[in-house]
Amino acid sequence: MSNPSPPQRDDPAGIFYAAFAYVMWGVMPLYWRLLGTMSAFELTAHRIFWSAIFAAGVAIARGQVGKIVAIMRKPKVLGMLALTGLLITANWTTYIYTIETHQLVEASLGYYINPLVSIALGAVFLGEHLSKLRLVAIALASIAVLVQTFELGHFPFIAIILALSFGFYGYFRKLAPVDALDGFTVEVFVLFPFVAAFIGYLAATGTGVFPKAGAFDDSILILGGPLTAIPLVMFAAGARRIRLSTLGFLQYLCPSIMLLLAILGFGEKFTLIHAWTFGAIWAALLLVAIDGQLSRVRPVKPVVE
Repeated sequence: MSNPSPPQRDDPAGIFYAAFAYVMWGVMPLYWRLLGTMSAFELTAHRIFWSAIFAAGVAIARGQVGKIVAIMRKPKVLGMLALTGLLITANWTTYIYTIETHQLVEASLGYYINPLVSIALGAVFLGEHLSKLRLVAIALASIAVLVQTFELGHFPFIAIILALSFGFYGYFRKLAPVDALDGFTVEVFVLFPFVAAFIGYLAATGTGVFPKAGAFDDSILILGGPLTAIPLVMFAAGARRIRLSTLGFLQYLCPSIMLLLAILGFGEKFTLIHAWTFGAIWAALLLVAIDGQLSRVRPVKPVVE
């Protein structure tokens, strides 16, 4: 399977799709806080279960069932989507754990580190060119992340897991030769039998929350399916239309919103270190925006075979 050549310029639609996904992910802690009594593993299982049900309904409505089956019959593609499914599962579980244990600040740090992972993967594996402005932006953002790490006072294992799992998810998802919605459908279909068995076991032994939690909590769980699917599909659609380095900097939207939620919504303190980190990262974003405008007017150099 040949790797697709990376885009030399960013599609505005791709920027919109990815930004929409990151804004949704940024505000999702408010939603998952409604299910604070549920463990991270059980909640992740329900996210996958109801996402698969939602994706199946969409595939039937679109008349795409045959296409999904055809994708699943291709071993290399199926293997790649199984890998991305495992990566996003690890990311979801860790993320929900941070909400459950009131470690949203460290989660936001993970998503600050994540763009650096994406930019590195794009440069190393996809041959994406990094302009001088982008290199300055990377340096500025890296310093901000290091300062935030020292502010936490310990090695941020949670942050590293979040950054690496989603960074590699974005990389492999970009390489998968399927569209956003079909790829997501296959990802959750591969995981569906395992999470269904897990949820069934919890229900049979009386140790699970569903379906005895009540109508409100059950509805929140079920609605979590489309709320999980929509931003992930938007992310995958955006990832295939823009440079991985651009995708990396758009990712700062999510942790910025999460930090604001932690401070304004959940009562965490906003220190001078936070203020400096925010300022440095948004300055880096400004440099990337300027570089993006310049790339629209500068000619693209032909690729020499």
